[in-house]
Amino acid sequence: MIPPYHPPKKYSVRIAGHRTSISLEPMFWDMLTEAAATRDMSINTLVAEIDAERIKAENPPGLAGAIRIWLVWNEKGARYSLGSLPGYGRVGQ
Repeated sequence: MIPPYHPPKKYSVRIAGHRTSISLEPMFWDMLTEAAATRDMSINTLVAEIDAERIKAENPPGLAGAIRIWLVWNEKGARYSLGSLPGYGRVGQ
């Protein structure tokens, strides 16, 4: 089966009352929509939570990248410890 390749699309969201747009592939937008629904929250609320987490990072990615990372973590992180995921080695590695 071929993955659903599709270029990113612009989506509008609100973070702390400010409108912004993010460019995500439709597959990631669908995953974000499902994750928000599963948590019984709006997409804006979930995006705001992801944004708040990302800005605490030592070298934060852009918002769209942070959303993609969060979505992958949401899928894989439940099965693996953070240290076992690529790029998340123990301190000093």
